[in-house]
Amino acid sequence: MPEPVRHLAVLGSPIGHSQSPAMHRAAYAVLGLDWNYDRHEVTEDGLEGFLAGLGPEWLGLSLTMPLKRRLIELVDDVDPVARATGQANTLLLTPAGPRVFNTDVAGIVDAVREAGGADPRRVLVLGGGATARSAVAAGHEFGAEVVLAARAPERVADAGGAEVVTLDRADLAAADLVVSTIPGGADIPVAVPPLRGEQLLLDVVYHPWPTPLAARWQEAGGTLVHGLGMLLHQAVRQIRIFRTGDPSVPLPDEPAVLATMRAAVDR
Repeated sequence: MPEPVRHLAVLGSPIGHSQSPAMHRAAYAVLGLDWNYDRHEVTEDGLEGFLAGLGPEWLGLSLTMPLKRRLIELVDDVDPVARATGQANTLLLTPAGPRVFNTDVAGIVDAVREAGGADPRRVLVLGGGATARSAVAAGHEFGAEVVLAARAPERVADAGGAEVVTLDRADLAAADLVVSTIPGGADIPVAVPPLRGEQLLLDVVYHPWPTPLAARWQEAGGTLVHGLGMLLHQAVRQIRIFRTGDPSVPLPDEPAVLATMRAAVDR
């Protein structure tokens, strides 16, 4: 008797813009996996009920805003990165119970390293939300000094060891890498000075592109890391988890899988 089709999906609100279905479906085709991946509009209040309604055909979920912190509250088996950052974006359903992971940190690290150059020594994170906490953790993964600049620093409950300043004190000129987690591509009151070509900006917003900050950064002479880079690399880690339960185990012919995923998304 053939194995039933396994179901996966990305959850969030809003979710209609998500590129995750295109990426995951492309990867599954290359890997020969008979898995189905969709998207579902789910709010924080609706997440617990959605999880309770999942049947045995479900293998896992990707989760985006505003669900990353809520997921941690609902599942006991939490990987160390998700525990340290207080947020998770991946749920694996196993016979022993659900497990949750954070692949955003590795996604940021992999996207920056793919852009070339040495690991940054000074990282500036813009924004105070859930993704900012992963960006801080990524900065520490590089071994960098990390500063987090937020509109309301007093609302940042856990900066993960980063120095916290207001946005108007964000020193872009001193940073080797800036990670902007400001949602929606909104413009922010941060001046962009003349830059060196090796100074990188990763703006996690990939639509619309370029964001106002990304456009100013490029005009100032810096190098951009497209927001899709993080999305792609964190998704690769998710697929590793869905296949083996271990985000550190590479996929078969992973470079070809990544190339196919990249070709499947709109820029």
